[in-house]
Amino acid sequence: MTSPAETGDVTGTADKDYNLIWFTESCLSNALRMETYSQDAERAGDTELAEFFRRAQRESQKGAEQGKDLLRQRLAR
Repeated sequence: MTSPAETGDVTGTADKDYNLIWFTESCLSNALRMETYSQDAERAGDTELAEFFRRAQRESQKGAEQGKDLLRQRLAR
């Protein structure tokens, strides 16, 4: 059985807005997590893996900045 689609009735926030907020928070959270992972790899002496996590962190930071910019624009309306 599938549940009815959430259209903001449950959360009080329209799906598209909620999704943008969720995306931005997820990118920020992931950037923090990648910091931990890169430090773990560095402590283990695995510079290749540490750099992989740093690249992933930069991409998460980029996504977060884009999400924040879009939220800023939409909240100013």
